[in-house]
Amino acid sequence: MLKKVTVDDLDLKSKRVLVRVDFNVPIKDGIISDNTRILAALKTIKKLIESGAKIILCSHLGKPKGFDENFSLEPVAHELEKLLDRKVFFSHDKNVVGDETKKFLGELKDGEILLLENTRFRAEETKNLDDFSRELGELADIFVNDAFGSAHRVHCSTVGITKFVKQTAIGYLIEKEIKFLGEAVNNPKRPLIAILGGAKVSDKIKVIENLLGKVDKLIIGGGMAFTFLKAKGFNVGKSLLEEDKIDYARDMLNKAGDKIILPVDIVIAKEFKNDSEYETVPCNKILDDWMGLDIGKETCDLFINNLKDVQTVIWNGPMGVFEFDSFARGTLVIAQAIADLNIISVIGGGDSVAAINKLKLADKMTHISTGGGASLEFLEGKELPGIAAIANK
Repeated sequence: MLKKVTVDDLDLKSKRVLVRVDFNVPIKDGIISDNTRILAALKTIKKLIESGAKIILCSHLGKPKGFDENFSLEPVAHELEKLLDRKVFFSHDKNVVGDETKKFLGELKDGEILLLENTRFRAEETKNLDDFSRELGELADIFVNDAFGSAHRVHCSTVGITKFVKQTAIGYLIEKEIKFLGEAVNNPKRPLIAILGGAKVSDKIKVIENLLGKVDKLIIGGGMAFTFLKAKGFNVGKSLLEEDKIDYARDMLNKAGDKIILPVDIVIAKEFKNDSEYETVPCNKILDDWMGLDIGKETCDLFINNLKDVQTVIWNGPMGVFEFDSFARGTLVIAQAIADLNIISVIGGGDSVAAINKLKLADKMTHISTGGGASLEFLEGKELPGIAAIANK
């Protein structure tokens, strides 16, 4: 990927710098239950404070239909104040860019921070319409994109704005994502193994196709494994199955030979619930009225055995129904196994990251991606529009 201009390349002193951050955090009754994404933005924000920039932050939150106070970013402003131990001004403009925003901006001093209201309160945001892009651009001398989780979106605050500012750059978070995801896929220390899980083959077809030519082994778990097991002629009972992807799975297995590693035993249950009756059976013994909800112990051992001499691991997606404690073991075992190895480990996908956090293993991983859909598209080999729009060095 082309080298992009970064915040280290620009003179930021006294400049109005609008930063697209990813503050799409879980909020209930004004309380933020997970501030990981806010923490991820702090390095870039602190750099701008130290450089004496006038800092304007913008982000989306959820999917509101117009203004909705339940999706206000005001709780984020309070959280940011606590984390930075300094005042964060917040504009209540329902229109995002209005009189209150402009008043704050006129009074903003070097090193001070203004957080705008939810960009998705404007219908134009997701349509990437010029009017809103221009309004955002007119607020700033410099635009910095540091929202990797939204870099695959062609929105006003990620792409459109770049037409209306003089200088553009990426922040430290996106720079880190490009470095670790890019090197893991395109210039890895070998052997390289990818572990893919999650519900559907269809969500990861392009990832599988891109990675198969680059990895030494591809481990497949989670719900998507049952389409591959069916392609091998196994009965999968009531397990998650994409009938229309069986031929695709069969083609991939034929092309890849022994490069693809599938489960050998499955934890099956009578019902899709945490307290369901369950047992572990070989992959070719799944009962008609039962469903697979996790990988079994032999599969965990098989997967871990294949990790022994690996230098780089890319992991995206859980090995089972991770939200049910009874069927989270496979995901947690794989998370622990990766953490115990002294290797380059790149983790993406909400449930994979949740497993890492549940076991408090984040500091044992080389890189934990902040982007769900964005990291998937990156692994597909796509150029992300929010990064492509930033100036090259």
